[in-house]
Amino acid sequence: MNFKGKTAVIAGDAWGLGHATALMFAREGAQVYLTGRLQAPVDAVAKDITAAGGSAVAAEVDALDEPAIESHLQLVIDQTGRIDISFNAVGFPDAKILGVPLVDLDLDQFSLPIENYTRSYFLTSRLAARRMVPKKSGVIMTVTALPARIGTRLNGGYGAAHAAKEALTRDLSAELAPHGIRVVGLRPHGLPETNTMREIYEIKSKAIGLTWEEFQNYLAGMTHSKRVMKLDEMANVAAFMASDRASGMTGSSVNLTMGSVDD
Repeated sequence: MNFKGKTAVIAGDAWGLGHATALMFAREGAQVYLTGRLQAPVDAVAKDITAAGGSAVAAEVDALDEPAIESHLQLVIDQTGRIDISFNAVGFPDAKILGVPLVDLDLDQFSLPIENYTRSYFLTSRLAARRMVPKKSGVIMTVTALPARIGTRLNGGYGAAHAAKEALTRDLSAELAPHGIRVVGLRPHGLPETNTMREIYEIKSKAIGLTWEEFQNYLAGMTHSKRVMKLDEMANVAAFMASDRASGMTGSSVNLTMGSVDD
């Protein structure tokens, strides 16, 4: 993949898939703009990228704040003249929701992840697409998760949230593909390397009654290869999906569950 001359905006997950993907995009030549709710984590990723010879700019942007997203994307346009890739890797783990049976959740708790995930993805996608349409090119990407496709326990509205994101990927593609914009998703299984996965485990550990090692073995046991995917493997697929080599793919969420769910 060759991203030389391209600009990628990556929102969220500074210590997980967002980090790994940012490094991969920069390695392939992209100018990377990183955003997160807190400045320090995205600064650290930007330093990793520049230390490796890449180009990165970090900014504190709340992915639920429309004016902040709008302002940041306009800054990107002012500085580079283009947005080629918009990747939403934002996560919202919540101790009040995860690990709690559905029958014990109130409506607001159940609805919160659905609202946050879909709102964030809609905002970053819509505002990026407005800059891509005039150029008739661009790739909009996001990440979902296995609960989008199978029933899981003690995840509150997270499964519904990711299923909604996959539906939004299809709808955005239906409207934007005629303008030359591809919209795709990545659907991994658990990624124990990420801080997000460890945080989710720690929130749910008492309810599920597994140690961290047992939990990792459980995740691996669901796959065909009896192992979990590595972050570098995910980043490789993300780079492929964002590249011109995947020009025939849009309106799809790529199954990266290693056989945990069939398409």
